[in-house]
Amino acid sequence: MRRRQVIALVGGIAAVHALGPLAVQAQQPDRTRRIGVLMGYTDTDPEAQVFVRTFVEALAETGWVEGRNLRFDLRWAAADIEKMRDFAQQVVAARPDLILANTTPVIAALQRETRNIPIVFVIASDPVGDGFVASLARPGGNITGFINLEATAGGKWLELLKEAAPRVSRVAVMFNPDTAPGGGNYFTPSFEAAARALAVKPIVSPVRSEAEIEAVITALAREPGGGLVVPSDGFMRVHRHVTIALTARHNVPAVYALRIHALDGGLLSFGPQNVDLFRRAAPYVDRILRGTHPSELPVQVPAKFELVVNLKTAKELGLEIPPTILVRADEVIE
Repeated sequence: MRRRQVIALVGGIAAVHALGPLAVQAQQPDRTRRIGVLMGYTDTDPEAQVFVRTFVEALAETGWVEGRNLRFDLRWAAADIEKMRDFAQQVVAARPDLILANTTPVIAALQRETRNIPIVFVIASDPVGDGFVASLARPGGNITGFINLEATAGGKWLELLKEAAPRVSRVAVMFNPDTAPGGGNYFTPSFEAAARALAVKPIVSPVRSEAEIEAVITALAREPGGGLVVPSDGFMRVHRHVTIALTARHNVPAVYALRIHALDGGLLSFGPQNVDLFRRAAPYVDRILRGTHPSELPVQVPAKFELVVNLKTAKELGLEIPPTILVRADEVIE
């Protein structure tokens, strides 16, 4: 691993050793196991670092501790398709006992490399449609895990945006077709259905570069009433700072799927508590390492969702967030 990758993982492992006797209460295996971890985000993403640390800590509570009976191989693909493919080959070539995969294109890259090594995914919206599992209840192969959003979320985001910014009349849904669930088509039908119900013009805006992100937002700002929906997409997460800065510069209200967007200056976010999904992945990994086949473990859905409102950004956009949203908000950034 690169030096930064090692440092990032060590931070999580140090917290695990602080857990003390709790980490060794479970029955100990007779050999060291190896877990490959392939994250779709950047190693500089603070929330993604929390995801990894949370998983490592939760896994330690089941008896698996780095340096004692477990070894990790952690890699960060930074929403880069070529990196994902290269890293997937490297991870599989190392022949780990299990792979923890994050984001849809990472899972796809790993699936191309192995149909035997168990894979537990965290944060993928449409594992059935993308061909990773036969069904949620019966995965049927070497892959199982935790989805983060259902297809109806596209409509929910638009409804929230219209509630927060009633004057929006043209709204783009922006995603990278190479990294978004279903090539971007997973959330689009519910987004378009909500647009019809709300008398909003829907605009489907695939992007693959920061220049294309700028072109979409600039076009929205040319006339009054422009708004933006940003679904769950590793590429959009990695390039969130550019997106947020451009929407602020052009006065375009936007709603996002990920909490980190609102924390970094986005207007609104609504989605699952992804850190909880990483915590819940640990018992699945434990069961597989102790002999359960992935096909016996159903794909799980999110249990916790959160609405985050950035009032500072709302003020800068000239918006007054209605009480109907504020009363539902799990977090309000002043």
